Amino acid sequence: MRSFQSIVLAAGKGTRMKSEHVKVLHEVAGKPIIGHVMQASLDAGAERVVVILGHQRAEVEAYLEREFPGKYVVALQEEQKGTGHAVQSCSQYLTDGPEFSLIVSGDVPNMDAATLKAFIDASQNFGFAVMTALLDDPAHYGRIVRTDECDMVGIVEYKDASPEQRAINEINAGFYLAQSSFLRVELDKLCAAPPHNAAGEYYLTDLIEIAANDAVVLGWPVPDARKIQGVNTRVDLAAAESYARETINHRLMLDGVTMLSPQTTYVDATVEIGPDAVLHPNVYIYGKTTIASGAVIEPGSVITNSSIGPDAHIKAQSYITNATVGARTAIGPMAHIRPDSRIGSDCKVGNFVEIKKTSLADGAKASHLTYLGDAVVGEKANVGAGTITCNYDGKRKHVTTIGAGAFIGSNSALVAPITIADGAYVGAGSTLTKDVPEGALGVARGRQQNIDGWARRRRSTEE
Repeated sequence: MRSFQSIVLAAGKGTRMKSEHVKVLHEVAGKPIIGHVMQASLDAGAERVVVILGHQRAEVEAYLEREFPGKYVVALQEEQKGTGHAVQSCSQYLTDGPEFSLIVSGDVPNMDAATLKAFIDASQNFGFAVMTALLDDPAHYGRIVRTDECDMVGIVEYKDASPEQRAINEINAGFYLAQSSFLRVELDKLCAAPPHNAAGEYYLTDLIEIAANDAVVLGWPVPDARKIQGVNTRVDLAAAESYARETINHRLMLDGVTMLSPQTTYVDATVEIGPDAVLHPNVYIYGKTTIASGAVIEPGSVITNSSIGPDAHIKAQSYITNATVGARTAIGPMAHIRPDSRIGSDCKVGNFVEIKKTSLADGAKASHLTYLGDAVVGEKANVGAGTITCNYDGKRKHVTTIGAGAFIGSNSALVAPITIADGAYVGAGSTLTKDVPEGALGVARGRQQNIDGWARRRRSTEE
């Protein structure tokens, strides 16, 4: 395979997005657009990625440094004067790097490494190659101009095209492969003269005619035109999102994941799911989440940046964020697992249970109507309905420790900091402020008193 670097065109603001944020940082399938482009370039084998930035450079660089440290360099395009001017702005990287440069659009999130590799492989015997696409409605894309022998001789932008040229349905996909030395020399020449087109910009496409004068230029039609969908408006963003999720779900199902309704299942590009997992309709799985083999995720559940263990069962309408759920554990329905929570194996967290910054050891249970915050719950402990850990004193959070095998009676309040030791019991309805020793019973409630005849006398006075 050819030695090449990738040049990512990402300097534009994206005015038609009508956004305060630069276009390439808008997300598709949970990842900024430029993140998809970077990953595709690296996975295709780029020895170096040169990212051309302009608008909101600091914000884009902050993302790149966080997600791709050491894997890219930046060139700055101070003024946006077209694609040719953009590549010319990184001329220093056209002299000290690989022989070939792959030029990619920074706003095309669904272009993948496999397609880029196929494009590069097809160009082995060519000095200049252009990725094209055949569209039923070519709209305002630049048109591919070929000879009667089908040799590619140029690209004409829609604004500059004649009616006959606008009738052509083969369009420029915006991806190019060329010798780096050719780009450096010819772009310097191009940008030294006034532009000669309706937009007053310097186009990379102007190089096609120059290259075709010396050798045949490859025009390579992409097999799936949906992969070259650029994002210029929110409508484009929605279309790109739809195709990305369709692609993700298709891949996961081929890998052994069951989706009962792929059309209503939303899985980010960064998610990993094992075989024999089952996803019900209206499931949302975001961020760097892993779902292990055999796990079942029921309708309406939302899981973000979390780890779900083998054969776990996430029941309907449960929310899990930045948490870990162990093997064979049941969550929900309608449970809320908040950040920094670690639920062990064979646990049960039932309906209307909220857990925050809490660990449940293997076999522990909190079956319903409970809040556990800043708590440590031991193995096979049982937390009864209506229990709350009173973890906040108005200034600081405090820890509640519930030992292995402990039993917390229903409607209890445990005022932290407090420890309920191994095997201890807490009587139902208790509000405890002191530790309960191992094996002891802690009770803190008023003594029951029955007043004979009280209800009968009350009713008689009301008649």
